Amino acid sequence: MTADSERLAELDLEATIGRIGVDADREIPVISLADFERRRDEIGDELWLAAREVGFFQLLDHGVGAALIDATFAAAERFFDLDDESKSLVPWRRELNAGWESKSQVRPSTRVADQKESYQMTAPHMSGLWPDESLVPGFRSTLQDMERQCWQVAMRVLSCFADRLGFAPDFFTAAHDPTGDGYQSTLRLLRYFPMSADDFEEGQWRAGAHTDYNCLTLLFQREGQAGLQVCPGTDAATGRWTSVTPDERLITCNIGDMLKRWSDDRVSSTLHRVRGPRPGEPVVARHSVAFFAQANKPVMIVPPGGSYEPTSAGDFLQQRIDANFVR
Repeated sequence: MTADSERLAELDLEATIGRIGVDADREIPVISLADFERRRDEIGDELWLAAREVGFFQLLDHGVGAALIDATFAAAERFFDLDDESKSLVPWRRELNAGWESKSQVRPSTRVADQKESYQMTAPHMSGLWPDESLVPGFRSTLQDMERQCWQVAMRVLSCFADRLGFAPDFFTAAHDPTGDGYQSTLRLLRYFPMSADDFEEGQWRAGAHTDYNCLTLLFQREGQAGLQVCPGTDAATGRWTSVTPDERLITCNIGDMLKRWSDDRVSSTLHRVRGPRPGEPVVARHSVAFFAQANKPVMIVPPGGSYEPTSAGDFLQQRIDANFVR
């Protein structure tokens, strides 16, 4: 099987999970990163178990300050509150994976646009894509600080996976080098529109069911703005979905397809989605901030066990983007 057909198979998985499904209770592991160097082996064991069994986990004592998180959400709200004409001055560019888009992401699972807007920062590609400082003061510096701190947390976590996979401890740090060629890790601000249950047309979701394309996702949520649901492993066949309650102390993390490939499928890239309010639930916008640790473009994803054909991280990411965004 070629690398291209394998990637299409991953998209085919998403395409089968558009139905509503049923609610299911399960535990999303909470893992403390406190005293990381002394507890490294213990933390690595917890991360590995969570990645194999659920594909999602939540980080406590992660080191990203509450003040910076609050400032990032405040910057996002100020930006999204601009009129569309102002936001369109920094349009999303497919080839750079950076800028602002609205209702342009069409998941293979739904074939209709996600009911959201987003702004993406991919550090090497932001020339001309920052909003004017007078419109959103401090926006650029805040996002740059947040991106750096998220990168540090992600590399700490990924170093534990490198240990378990038999790679050098800095294997993933080198693969995601911000100063290296083709850096493509991304910080994404998201706003899901304040729609009631009656506002959604058939097949619409705030974000349709999908797996992430990357190695590791870090997600920050606001309390009172629920909607994230996960569907691990074999539950994808029966559509048993678990809601993840927002907790501002925690970073919600999930394994992406790149790491799944690098592990020869030993860790799980878990389907997840964002649902809208149900009848009787508050109708509010949902804001979230995500950091996607995506290996640099020239880096080759070569599973040690040969379960997938080698492919570059750049080619892999671009095909997934092309399959998820309207042209």
